[in-house]
Amino acid sequence: MENLVVGPGLDETTQIQPVVSKKQQMSILQHLATAKAEGATILSGTTPKDQEGYYIAPSIITDIAPHARILKDEVFGPVIALIPFKDADEAIKLANDTEYGLAASLWTHNLNYTMDMVPKIAAGTVWVNSHVPLDPAMPFGGVKQSGIGREFGKTSVESFTETKSVCIAH
Repeated sequence: MENLVVGPGLDETTQIQPVVSKKQQMSILQHLATAKAEGATILSGTTPKDQEGYYIAPSIITDIAPHARILKDEVFGPVIALIPFKDADEAIKLANDTEYGLAASLWTHNLNYTMDMVPKIAAGTVWVNSHVPLDPAMPFGGVKQSGIGREFGKTSVESFTETKSVCIAH
């Protein structure tokens, strides 16, 4: 965490960019404070002190209660929760135990096993052995309370069209 480069988005060496607004920065900080108040351990990197912007130190959260708010909300910041699990079924249950479902990441060496797991994950996008690559040709969007519809790809263009059927007897 300490070695991640936090800085301006236009700096090519930056790995963690600032969040979009002061409101979002405060929301993330509140999520971290709530997690700590609920008994979680927060491990954080460093935030640049000499730069203007809405920076958040990348954070890892451990020792999390099963029904902690940090596990139920969409944080939208450089925060990851680490939760131990016994087997794949428990991992899927933990991952799906939220009203949101924008995206998920699955890390594995066994791609055959992965293809059995992916349909069980309630998320609009599942990245395998990566996180957040976006392809304009691939539809992106969530399920449950993470929204309806898709951005990017043919699907998003179709949402701006109106199909009309015309039947003529001649």
